[in-house]
Amino acid sequence: MKHVILGNGPAGVVAAEALRAQDKDCEILMVGCEGLPPYSRMAIPYLLEENIDEHGTYLRKKKGHFEALRIDQKNARAASVDATKKMVHFADNSVESYDRLLIATGSHPVRPPIPGLDLPQVQNCWTLEDARAIAKLTKPGSRVVQLGAGFIGCIIMEALAKRGVELTVVEMGDRMVPRMMTPKAGGMIKQWVEEKGIRVRTEAKVEKIEPVGAAPAAQQESSGFFSKLVNTLTGGGSKETPSAPAAHEGPVSVTLSTGEVLEVDVVIVAAGVKPNIDFLEGTGVKVEGGVIVDAGMRTNVADIYAAGDVAAGLDFFTGEPMVSAIQPNAADQARVAAVNMTGGNTELPGVLAINVLDTLGLISTSFGQWWGDEDGDSVELVEESKYRYISLQFKGDVLIGATSIGRTDHVGALRGLIQGRQELGEWKQRLMENPAAFYEAYIAVTQPTALARNVA
Repeated sequence: MKHVILGNGPAGVVAAEALRAQDKDCEILMVGCEGLPPYSRMAIPYLLEENIDEHGTYLRKKKGHFEALRIDQKNARAASVDATKKMVHFADNSVESYDRLLIATGSHPVRPPIPGLDLPQVQNCWTLEDARAIAKLTKPGSRVVQLGAGFIGCIIMEALAKRGVELTVVEMGDRMVPRMMTPKAGGMIKQWVEEKGIRVRTEAKVEKIEPVGAAPAAQQESSGFFSKLVNTLTGGGSKETPSAPAAHEGPVSVTLSTGEVLEVDVVIVAAGVKPNIDFLEGTGVKVEGGVIVDAGMRTNVADIYAAGDVAAGLDFFTGEPMVSAIQPNAADQARVAAVNMTGGNTELPGVLAINVLDTLGLISTSFGQWWGDEDGDSVELVEESKYRYISLQFKGDVLIGATSIGRTDHVGALRGLIQGRQELGEWKQRLMENPAAFYEAYIAVTQPTALARNVA
């Protein structure tokens, strides 16, 4: 039995190890495309902060780890899959057959259609190669604009701040972390960040990026025309070969939709990610925002599975496809896929949104349907001066979502209540009156005997 894993990030690595644990004799091939040992993208900010070196980003640090498990590795990029013949074709023209295929190709950064985004001063922050470039470009005092203040953007923002740069963050949403935080919570995070000396522009877009002092386009065209004319008149026309203009290495001008113009040294793009799925065209594998999988990580095509950031699993509450791009979810999905690829039968109960973020020392969390249900109830408790906040979302007497800021004690109880689908009974009304009593509610509905003993 030959298992091919496309992707050597957290999902790919965990799946390969779980496959070996399930089957001591199978053939396992794990494919990456960066020519580097498997590493964690989530460790890149710590690399930029200089808390770790590149080796510290590696998912498995012991030399010979994969060889000892007889996990073969290949460096190539998947170009297409022939699901009928069970063959993977790669961009280097090599081919691999498979009996079972796991798609764990992760995602790639979104590149908005902004003029000037291809300038050398503009960088993604997604790969180790990106991190090396950012480390060279950013020094204490460097002027930096960052596009995006989502979950990944906030992590990158903190790393940049610790490098001592002069930072402005531009977010098109009406608040920071708009896909994780309620309006009030996102606004509080923005206020916190600004108090730390970072400028934040919400409800704003970058419209163009251009070199400072660059000649206007019309002038460049005119200059090019006269250069060619002189060349022709002097007999050099037949020898002329087009050449690209020299790369501009100075500052760039960033124009915002608000009309504000910023002169900066570096632009970092953190505008979100999309799953790596282009190579699946023509396979018949169903894709809808990600690779659609059932609770066992199976796609709709026989012997093809998916896990991690590329997979759209079943939402814990709604059963609708949902991509949850967090490392714990990737690992859980990978283990389930491995069991089923080796003939087992196991399932995940559903994908539950779980986000925990440290923004310059301010801890925020969101679990489940933090945005609520149109037919449900909700309550929030705001202590703005203390940077403490909690929002609870209910459907009937079941807690389905929660958001918090500045609360670290027992916050896991919120996840426990949501994931356990606990019926709160009389505790729902108590929480509507005092949302901060969520830990007492958790103890009461999950360990009523223990609570009665404590009260006695």
